[in-house]
Amino acid sequence: MAYIRDIMNKHVVTISKEKSALEAAKLLLEKDISFLVVTEGQNPIGILSEADYVKKVVALDKRASEVTVSEIMSPKFRWVEPTTTIEDAVQKMLNNKIRRLVVLEGQKLAGVITQTDLAAHLRSKLLIEETVKSIKTD
Repeated sequence: MAYIRDIMNKHVVTISKEKSALEAAKLLLEKDISFLVVTEGQNPIGILSEADYVKKVVALDKRASEVTVSEIMSPKFRWVEPTTTIEDAVQKMLNNKIRRLVVLEGQKLAGVITQTDLAAHLRSKLLIEETVKSIKTD
């Protein structure tokens, strides 16, 4: 059985809630990512996705330099622990119609897991299983 700790991304890009939406956009661009974990001190308090940015800054024609991250972030985020099974995490994502989960160990940020991470894991697992089948039948 595989666990989230086995495939989670431990290198999480974060941004303080006090930063501007412009700084967030620059960070998304620089790191070539689609979301940031928003923090207050060391604690995760929300998620800021590209979709949040478009809906709450661009579509409303706001000046990104005058809007704070706390104004546009999604404060409700789903999370799992590193010891959560991959199957349980997938189910949580499907049930909540979300693309990413924050990984918390205690109250501390330990990583993130995305649909892309899960797809890569499942693809590898399927390739290994097919290879083993192929070897057995040869």
